[in-house]
Amino acid sequence: MDEHAQTIVGIDVSKARLDVAVWPGAERFSVGNDPRGIAELVEKVAARTPQAVVLEATGGLETLAASELHAAELTVAVVNPRQVREFARSLGRMGKTDRLDALVLAQFAQSAHSNERLPKLRLRDEAEAELKALVTRRRQLVAMLTAESNRRERAPKVIRKSIVASIRALKRSIAEIEQQVREVMSDSPVQQAKAVLLAAVPGVGPQLTATLLAELPELGNLGRRKIASLVGVAPHPHESGKFYGRRRCWGGRATVRTTLYMAALSGVRFNPALRACYQGLLGRGKSRKLALVACMRKLLLILNAILRDSASWNPHHQLDFQHSR
Repeated sequence: MDEHAQTIVGIDVSKARLDVAVWPGAERFSVGNDPRGIAELVEKVAARTPQAVVLEATGGLETLAASELHAAELTVAVVNPRQVREFARSLGRMGKTDRLDALVLAQFAQSAHSNERLPKLRLRDEAEAELKALVTRRRQLVAMLTAESNRRERAPKVIRKSIVASIRALKRSIAEIEQQVREVMSDSPVQQAKAVLLAAVPGVGPQLTATLLAELPELGNLGRRKIASLVGVAPHPHESGKFYGRRRCWGGRATVRTTLYMAALSGVRFNPALRACYQGLLGRGKSRKLALVACMRKLLLILNAILRDSASWNPHHQLDFQHSR
């Protein structure tokens, strides 16, 4: 067996530095989180031919290093920091330093890889990356607009004029971003084809369409259980011994789930499949919240099936959204 066959590299990312740990073994080193340091990182890591290289998601600080490692034809994964911290606690590691975090990352990656649960990095094409940036920026502007609108209600007269001007500017910026989103989708045949299929479903508006294309590129490529779990609308059991608690949804991509919730509110009124599901659950005594979450999941599975099969929405045809791969 190759001596590097089981090697895993963990990289803790900060703004200025990348701390690297190789597992198994005790090798550690650090490089700068800049083009020169990342070039050195790629050279050193590639020489060890690791099974996988894993970094934590850090709001974009890991992007350059991850993409350069991927370009060097290494298996790269960017993982959720919360999962890594929970793994560290399971090992009894309560301390937190950059070097310890790199080692824990490598150990976490070895465990996840051996169980085939390590999410391999998928680089976005240019249109997808632009769409992701625009959708993120729109969400930031909407949050600022909401904050300014709330301030206006209780602001002293002396600053109200400034707040109103800020609100107008934010609304213009949001409109400009939304126009850019439309242009990016129309300039990409792949994204445009997906957008047309999604937008034809009652309850699916431009914001959900853009959010799904930007932040859920796996849509149409995963089975129903995986896509529901990825978004955070899959109920998980809560049982122990003779105790059987209520199944709960947790985790997942919050930004996608929030937009999907708003679409489900509209869908239970205008989408016949969702309306029947919603009313049926209410008729069985289920709470409105539970019924709405079930409709969110059903809408997601319908959209997943539509992109999977490149099938147009037809209210008279029941899509095989229960199909699993």
